[in-house]
Amino acid sequence: MNPVEPPTPEPARAPRRIAVVGAGAVGSHYGALLARAGEPVVLIGRGAHLQAIAAHGLRWQHDGHALTLAIDTATDPAAVRDADLLLVCVKSPDTAALARAIAPHVAPDALVLSLQNGIDNAATIARHIAAPVAAAVVYAAVECPAPGEVVLRGGGQLVAGLPQPGAPPAHGAALQRAVERLARAGVPVRVSADVRHALWMKLLLNCAYNAISALAQAPYRELAAQPAVRALQQAVAAEVIAVARAEGIVLSAAEAAAAIDRIAESMPTQRSSTAQDLARGRATEIDHLNGCVAQRGDARGVPAPLNRALHTLVRLAEAGAGGSSPLPRPDRS
Repeated sequence: MNPVEPPTPEPARAPRRIAVVGAGAVGSHYGALLARAGEPVVLIGRGAHLQAIAAHGLRWQHDGHALTLAIDTATDPAAVRDADLLLVCVKSPDTAALARAIAPHVAPDALVLSLQNGIDNAATIARHIAAPVAAAVVYAAVECPAPGEVVLRGGGQLVAGLPQPGAPPAHGAALQRAVERLARAGVPVRVSADVRHALWMKLLLNCAYNAISALAQAPYRELAAQPAVRALQQAVAAEVIAVARAEGIVLSAAEAAAAIDRIAESMPTQRSSTAQDLARGRATEIDHLNGCVAQRGDARGVPAPLNRALHTLVRLAEAGAGGSSPLPRPDRS
């Protein structure tokens, strides 16, 4: 009697790739970490930065160390087609247009993870895409000093979660798989049971720092050294706390003050993304930061005059830098 041969094991399936949509500073940093760990990554974007990566690789720098990584690039939104994890890193004003562009190409079993400033982006994406959508709060000081280069100056943590309570269990499972994959690649990431709280706290920090850093073109350490600036930041934060409470999100004033201090300590040389945009003559995300707080405050009958003033000043500075009109932008849906 001939012995029965054991079945031939099936070859391990190659992992599906990860698409980073909007390969600016944040997207390039996390794309670099994933590529360094051997994950198949495609960076989707445009302009000189992407052209430099395509030609020479992505140069990633942190704490005096540097390496150059060869990473696939694409300009066509259809490049998300084979991905089972999408990291959306475009500026908030571009979210709706981006979601419409990639919607026909997103696999139904993919997870779309928004790594963006503001509190509305995941909901905006979900209006256009049938696949699960989650939000991640980014605590990373990153900058692109030249095309094809990205520097991590501090932080790097992600806090991820499902922004809508009562999401199907399959969405939670998809998020957990994505978080485990990111963690294996060396990304510091944790899941939050209430990511809305984390999104509002990050919004508070953005409101306290971004506009002031932009208008002064100053790093966080210089802002923290000025008592008058610190007092202004606390007053701006108090308005955000009041608007958040009207939205059903409870933020602690003590927690906010401690977080404001930590940002200056952990990212002393960082200028805000709004400051970087203004310096380069680009449109900022200020409508989705201080402008969002002022708008939400109006809707809830909660005044936010300091946030409104900072929003107005940055919009005027944008116009002076050739970035945009000082008039309000159209509806952001």
